[in-house]
Amino acid sequence: MDTPHTAQVSHTEPVDQTLQDTQEQCLGSPPEETRLWVRNTEGSFERLCNPRDTVREAAQRTEQLVSMETQSKDNAWPSTQPSATSNPGEEEKFQGQPGICGLTNLGNTCFMNSALQCLSNVPQLTEYFLKNRYLEELNFGNPLGMKGEIAEAYADLVKQAWSGHHRSIVPHVFKTKVGHFASQFLGYQQHDSQELLSFLLDGLHEDLNRVKKKEYVELCDAAGRPDQEVAQEAWQNHKRRNDSVIVDTFHGLFKSTLVCPDCGNVSVTFDPFCYLSVPLPVSHKRVMEVFFVSMDPRRKPEQHRLVVPKKGKISDLCLALAKHTGVSPERMMVADVFSHRFYKIYQLEESLSSILDRDDIFIYEVSGRASITENSREDVVLPIYLRERTPARDYNNSYYGLMLFGHPLLVSVPRDRLSWDALYHILLYRLSRYVTRPSSDDEDDGDDKDDMEEKDSIPKLGHMAGTSSQDFGPEQAGPSCAVAGSSRAPVDSTPGPSHWPQRARRKHLFTLQTVNSNGTSDRSTYNEDTQAQPYIAIDWEPEMKKRYYDEVEAEGYVKHDCVGYVLKKAPVRLQECIELFTTVETLEKENPWYCPTCKQHQLATKKLDLWMLPETLIIHLKRFSYTKFSREKLDTLVEFPIRDLDFSEFVIKPQNEAAPELYKYDLIAVSNHYGGLRDGHYTTFACNKDSGQWHYFDDNSVSPVSESQIESKAAYVLFYQRQDVARRLRAQSSASDPPVPTASGSPPSSDSMDVN
Repeated sequence: MDTPHTAQVSHTEPVDQTLQDTQEQCLGSPPEETRLWVRNTEGSFERLCNPRDTVREAAQRTEQLVSMETQSKDNAWPSTQPSATSNPGEEEKFQGQPGICGLTNLGNTCFMNSALQCLSNVPQLTEYFLKNRYLEELNFGNPLGMKGEIAEAYADLVKQAWSGHHRSIVPHVFKTKVGHFASQFLGYQQHDSQELLSFLLDGLHEDLNRVKKKEYVELCDAAGRPDQEVAQEAWQNHKRRNDSVIVDTFHGLFKSTLVCPDCGNVSVTFDPFCYLSVPLPVSHKRVMEVFFVSMDPRRKPEQHRLVVPKKGKISDLCLALAKHTGVSPERMMVADVFSHRFYKIYQLEESLSSILDRDDIFIYEVSGRASITENSREDVVLPIYLRERTPARDYNNSYYGLMLFGHPLLVSVPRDRLSWDALYHILLYRLSRYVTRPSSDDEDDGDDKDDMEEKDSIPKLGHMAGTSSQDFGPEQAGPSCAVAGSSRAPVDSTPGPSHWPQRARRKHLFTLQTVNSNGTSDRSTYNEDTQAQPYIAIDWEPEMKKRYYDEVEAEGYVKHDCVGYVLKKAPVRLQECIELFTTVETLEKENPWYCPTCKQHQLATKKLDLWMLPETLIIHLKRFSYTKFSREKLDTLVEFPIRDLDFSEFVIKPQNEAAPELYKYDLIAVSNHYGGLRDGHYTTFACNKDSGQWHYFDDNSVSPVSESQIESKAAYVLFYQRQDVARRLRAQSSASDPPVPTASGSPPSSDSMDVN
C-alpha cells in the first residue's frame, strides 16, 4: 500500500465527486474502475456504496483514513481475492477464451456453480455487467434489496469469468454474500440449483431496480374488459414498481382464469412471471421389488418385480404377485423386514404409498383356513425370529447375549397343535431346507420331566384373519391378511405372557422362547400390552448353529423372470410438458380461492395461459415429486430442441404474423442434475456467446461438447434465447467499436491501493 495521501473534501460533496477528486490527487490519470473504503471505529473497512450520498451522510470524519481500490486487469478486486495464492504468476500469464472459466466447488456448492454458469451465459445480461451499465442502476436504498451487494458480487464474478485470465475462480465472496442475505444457503449443505437461481434473479432485480420509491398499485380484475386492455394495464402496473435488467430480460406475463364451481363466476387476471415451472407427465404405475416366501420349505425365496398402481393398496400388491405365483392373494401377508425383525406387518387396506423404494418387503404365503367368526378360526400365524447366543457375559458371568440373525418368518400353526413340542417340529420342517436334522444318535431328548413340560400347550390365540382351508405338509393353514388390531403382528385375546410356559427349554437343536416385537427381551420381563400377539424366538447355541445351520443356503434366493422387466419410460417432448402446464386444474383443499360473488372460499378450476414471453425464457422441469408419504425424482427423458422451439401455439396474445421470430427460441444453457433425492451433482451445458461453441461445466472443469450430447435425463433447468434478441445482439456486436487491446498491449497501471 502506498503512503496515504491527504485529501480535503467538502462535507456536502457527493461520494462520487470525492472519488473523482481522490483519483486525480492520488493517481493522476484515473483507471477505469475504482471504489472507496473507509475505516470504521472498530478498525475494519466499509464500502462507500451509494455515490449519491454526501460525505456527511456517509459519516466520514476529519482525518479519517480512506482507501481507494482499483481493479486489476483480470477485472478482479484485490479485496475479493484470497490472502495468499499458490502461484499467482501462473494465472497472470494465462490467456484463454472469455467465459470458458470453471468455478471451484467450496463443498456441496455444485448447485450454485451450475446456476451461475447458466446465468453467466445469458448474453445480454453478461454484456450489461461487462460494460458497467449496472453501476448507474445500483439501488442501495431499496428495502427489498440487498444494498447492492449481491449485484456487485455477481458483477465481480462475471468480470473475472469473462476476463480470459482464469481457468477457474473461487466464488467464496459470492457464496458468503448469498448466505448472508439468504440463511437457507448458509453452510455447505446440498441445495437446489433452481431455488438458488430464483433467489439470485430476485436479488439482482431488487438491487438493480430503477424504481427508487415503489408506489402502491391495486390489482384489478378483468371485469369483462378485453384481454388486451387488462394485460396492458397489468404490465404497466408491474413496471411502475419493478423496472430492471432482470425484468427486461426474464419477465413475461401469464393470463390466469379462475372459475367458481358454484356460481360460475369467472375471474381473469394477468400476472408476471420470471420462469416457467412445468410438470412432467407422471406414470400412474409403480415398480416394486418384493421377496415371496412360500410355505413349501423346499422352495427358496423368490425375488419379484411387480407393477402396481402408484395410488394402490397392499391388496393390489398381493394381486400382482398372485399372477406370478398362482397363490391366492388371500393367502398372503406383507411385511417390512428391517434388521432381522418385522418393522411392520401391513393390512390389506393400507396404502402402498407408505412403502418406500428402499424398504425390504417380504410377502409370506400362509394358510387360509379360517371362518368369519373369530372363535371358529382354526389357525394362527406366529412371527418367528432367529437368535444366536453370544459368549458375552456380565461381571457375574451369568448373562448370555442374544443376537438376531437371518430372515424372520410368518408361520401358520393349527390352533389344536399349539404346544411347544408341536411347534418345534413344525419349525424344524419349515427350516428343513437349511437346517440339517440330527441323526437319532445326535439327538438329546432330555429327561422325562422335560418331555412332559414340552407338551404344555401354548395358549389359544385369537383376532386372526383367514380364508379357505388347504393342507401343505406338516405345516397347516393360517391367516391370510395383515393382522387385525395391530400393524406389527397378530393380536391375541387370551391371558397375557405370565400364563405362557416361560422357561427356555432345550429341545433338540434349538430352544423356543416368547419375546417382544423387537425380539430383544423375554415377554415375562417386558412391559407391553398383554393382549398383543406373542412373537417366538428360535434360540441357537453357537455350536449347534455351526453344526446344523447352513447360513449360505439360508440366505439363498432365486430371481423370477419378472425381475428382468423394466418399466419403460417413454420420452416426452418439452411441448407436452408445456401443454400440461396450461391444462385446467382444480385447486387443492389447502389452497382455495375466495369467490367475491359467493363470499366464501371455493375449490375453483384454474387455467394458466401464456400471454407474453420474455427475451430469455427459463423453463424449470419439475423432476422432484413430493407427497405425504414419498419423495421421488422423475428421470424421464424430456426431448427438447436445440433450435427453433416454437411457442406460437401456446401464446394466446394476438400475434404478429410478420415477425415469427418473436415466438421462436434457441437453447443457450442447461442446468443438469445427476443422482437422486438424497444426493446428487449439478453441472451445466452452455453456449459461449462469442464463439457459439457448447461447453460442459463441471465445477472447475470445462470441456467442449457437441450438441448431440446436450439432451439427457439429467436436464433440469433450460435457458432459451428468443431469436430476434440473438439477431439484435449479433448486429450490435458487429457494429460496435474495435475491441480493446489484450494483455499483450500496454500494461495497466499498477498503482492500485489494496484494502489494508
